[in-house]
Amino acid sequence: MKKVLFSPLAVLFFFIFQSNTTTAQPVLTFNSFASGLSSPVDITNAGDGSNRLFIVQQGGTIRIHDGTSLLVTPFLNISSIITSGGERGLLSLAFHPDYETNRYFFVYYTNLSGDITIARYQTQAGDPNLADPLSGVVLLNIPKPFSNHNGGDLNFGPDGYLYFATGDGGSGGDPNNYAQTGTSLLGKMIRIDVSNFSTAPYYFIPADNPYVADPLVDDRIWALGLRNPWRWSFDRSTNDMWIADVGQGAWEEVNFRSTGATGGINYGWRCYEGNAAYNTAGCQPQSSYISPIFVYPHSFATGGFSITGGFVYRGAEHAGLFGYYICADYVSGNVWLINPDGGGGWTATMQSGLPGNISGFGEAEDATLFAVSLGGTVYKVDLSVVFPFTLLSFSGHKMNGYNELKWKTSDEQNMNRYIVEYSTDGVYFQYGGEVAARNQPGVQQYRFMHFTTGSGKIFYRLKAENLDRSINYSAVIGIDLKEGHIKVSPTFISDNLLRISSEKVMNRLIITDSYGRIVLRKELNGQQGFLTVQLPTVAKGMYWVKFETATGFEVFRIVIG
Repeated sequence: MKKVLFSPLAVLFFFIFQSNTTTAQPVLTFNSFASGLSSPVDITNAGDGSNRLFIVQQGGTIRIHDGTSLLVTPFLNISSIITSGGERGLLSLAFHPDYETNRYFFVYYTNLSGDITIARYQTQAGDPNLADPLSGVVLLNIPKPFSNHNGGDLNFGPDGYLYFATGDGGSGGDPNNYAQTGTSLLGKMIRIDVSNFSTAPYYFIPADNPYVADPLVDDRIWALGLRNPWRWSFDRSTNDMWIADVGQGAWEEVNFRSTGATGGINYGWRCYEGNAAYNTAGCQPQSSYISPIFVYPHSFATGGFSITGGFVYRGAEHAGLFGYYICADYVSGNVWLINPDGGGGWTATMQSGLPGNISGFGEAEDATLFAVSLGGTVYKVDLSVVFPFTLLSFSGHKMNGYNELKWKTSDEQNMNRYIVEYSTDGVYFQYGGEVAARNQPGVQQYRFMHFTTGSGKIFYRLKAENLDRSINYSAVIGIDLKEGHIKVSPTFISDNLLRISSEKVMNRLIITDSYGRIVLRKELNGQQGFLTVQLPTVAKGMYWVKFETATGFEVFRIVIG
């Protein structure tokens, strides 16, 4: 199978209303959002437009916060089939990318034998707040010799595949060297295709997994050499992968892989802990392994003892946090903000005095960031300072040969200028121009034209400079310069109708099965907009849909059931 090429949700521009931000170095505060929970370890959203938060409790239940309060009845209760306590329990939850259509979600837990288990469940058709406990099917059981180092996090990648990270099997020092053993699924990042809904084992192995041609490495493995990657995430804006790996006796580490990087890499444990040699017997030179971008020592004052990985902040509420990776230490309570230094490296800043026992982070649908404490509280991650003036709106439009940016402000005081910065990746920004601030009472309106060529997406932010030369940043907006997008929805098809919505002019449609055999070829002759295509009678399973346009092609994966 090929890697899925998903068309982005393209919009010509979007508004972000901003009422506060911060100075160049963000200062965090954790504000209580919900309490009274029982050992929460993970929090996520369903991506279904409901704006609900789903909170995973280690004892085997999942609770829903509907935006106002916690619902009394659990979304799911599987406490009778798990082992809980210490590092064991119900540990993570991920919703299928097509959850709105198929109602499937996936959980990560330790079963009654202590094995790592990946299972799939389905929400009840008549009640979106209740899962069907009888719908569960097990995709994988991974035996392990000890009770600790279970890993515990699963996420869907931008390619639609399910990724999950396992620990090295436990004890200390990886006595069985599982993390470096290719035939073991322990101490690994795993990647599977869960579009096989009806037949055990309910998943496929992607054909482009990095070790499918290596008889010494399990085909399901994406990366090796992890100790206990308790929490990790994808950056929703760039699709970069961030893995926080809990250390042994000296170092905690954060690993980074850019979205363009392939799998098939080794993070180095047990050969190395952080950047320090640990047990190099039988190991390759250190250059053969991927080094972490950030480590901190085992210390209450300057580090901690058990890292909890977080997320890159992409919310609209706090522009000063945009692009920072936020993680915490479960024991010391210290929190770090990590961002690019502009020279190919990274800057990390530690903050103390925040709530401790942070067991997980998670995003709402709008990228609002939350942290959960094992003591029973959900915190909203906020900034602790306010913007010195009010930015009422900031928007962008694609024009003929240039992009037009507009913004409105009020209550300007002691402002010097607005510097327009732009970026092609949403991470590294450069100077685009500037407009002098007026410092007049009432609402002020500004306009800036950025002359640019090219395609793809371009990001903008305002760098507001005060008279004392202090700096504040606006939220980031994006303008899509591409010709439009094609959308196929739903991707699970039960009525033999392919529904297409396209801003592009489409010339031809080709559908192939998983073996590459063409099952439908249809000339579209320049059609665009919404259309429905009757599919031929074919076997149930996965198929590839290819649209040929004047500038190239787009490929989607569908499942016919």
